[in-house]
Amino acid sequence: MASFSRKLGFSLLFGLSGFAILIGLGIWQLERLQWKEAILAEISARIAAAPVPLPANPDPATDTRLAVTVAGDLPGQQLFVFAPLDGAGYRVIAAMQTDDGRRIMVDLGFVPQDQRAAPYVVENLQVTGNVHWPVEVDGFTPAPEGDVWYARDVTAMASALQTDPVLVIARETTPALPAQPWPVTTDGVKNDHLGYAITWFTLAAAWAAMTAAFVLRGTQSKKKD
Repeated sequence: MASFSRKLGFSLLFGLSGFAILIGLGIWQLERLQWKEAILAEISARIAAAPVPLPANPDPATDTRLAVTVAGDLPGQQLFVFAPLDGAGYRVIAAMQTDDGRRIMVDLGFVPQDQRAAPYVVENLQVTGNVHWPVEVDGFTPAPEGDVWYARDVTAMASALQTDPVLVIARETTPALPAQPWPVTTDGVKNDHLGYAITWFTLAAAWAAMTAAFVLRGTQSKKKD
């Protein structure tokens, strides 16, 4: 009897400990969810803020997604980054000679596949958007093929277009251009914490059910003895 009670007590303690750990992990993920939502709200506010002039030396550590306005001319040098949106097409990454004498890049937005060859020579263009350094290149990204690229790589594209490694992603252009603006959003910021929390709570419920079933089966077996 004493041996059975010890086994039952150990099983119950083990089950409750596991349940508590799983519940704790679920609560931790809910706390992480609140933290991430606060970050996303801050990023959204930064994206939609009133635009400011482009800083003299934009820094990825402090200026990512900063809302800016730049003005200047497009001399007709651009790259096309494959990016399916409403069908096959490309993002247009164009060199811009700004009014203050700088040479940067602007992401003008999306064009369908049959408009890829159109040159972008524009004078007195104003671009309102966000300066950004997208992280899109990985070990599976194909190498560029001429002016067609498969991911935005600010440093490499700047070298190809002979510009500063600065990319402004357009939210609006004046005058309007054939490219459809594809502005910066928070879509690329991962937020899987709710899913993780649900997983941990589901495991906790399953663990509790298994513990209860084990203890009940042991109790019933003892009664038969």
